[in-house]
Amino acid sequence: MLLEAVCWTNAILLETDAAKKWVNKWGFLVTERDKIEAEQEKLRNKCRLHTPDHLKVRPASPISKYIQVGPSPPVPKTTQGLIGWRSAIPGLNLEQYKGPRRGKWSFLSQMKWPEDCID
Repeated sequence: MLLEAVCWTNAILLETDAAKKWVNKWGFLVTERDKIEAEQEKLRNKCRLHTPDHLKVRPASPISKYIQVGPSPPVPKTTQGLIGWRSAIPGLNLEQYKGPRRGKWSFLSQMKWPEDCID
């Protein structure tokens, strides 16, 4: 526990010391960047063209002004609701016989043939 605290304090001291030294070594980069940004802003303002009012883009008008959306009509009845897998009428279900089943007898046993005769 004590060793971790000492390592932590040393790391913090090294970071603060490096932050103090950075300004002396690399601080010129900050001032150069500020100068370049100021020059670019001056050039942007100098070269900016003003568009006439008749060429400016007008604000978009709301869609509700032109398009009116009413309530949706009821869902039409389809044959799926009358006849099919999920039919509303139980007598018209396609799955009347509870799905596929396996036969009790095989063709080979009915003919009394050995099962190894089929590859």
